[in-house]
Amino acid sequence: MEKERKEEIHKFADFAEETTLDGEKRKLSEILNQEIVVTGQIITHSTKNSGECLKLQYRMNDKLYVIFTGSQVLIKQIKKYADQIPFVTTIKQVGMYYSFT
Repeated sequence: MEKERKEEIHKFADFAEETTLDGEKRKLSEILNQEIVVTGQIITHSTKNSGECLKLQYRMNDKLYVIFTGSQVLIKQIKKYADQIPFVTTIKQVGMYYSFT
């Protein structure tokens, strides 16, 4: 007699790699020189040019926000320190580019 096999059901959240970042959209210029808590990030291909785009989720004043930027310096920094999220930082404009400080 053959044993009846139970079909295992998986939860999407257990295997899905793509995540979404919730929050009110803001402009990078609106948060310069202000302390934020970075809570998430996704790097994708930019829809505006041939480079990459960073979608950065952060908390400020107990509210979640997101910004989008093609800043190569911020992208390089977030790739290097992504395993440290969440972290407190300030984004500053240094000459022609932006940087976490």
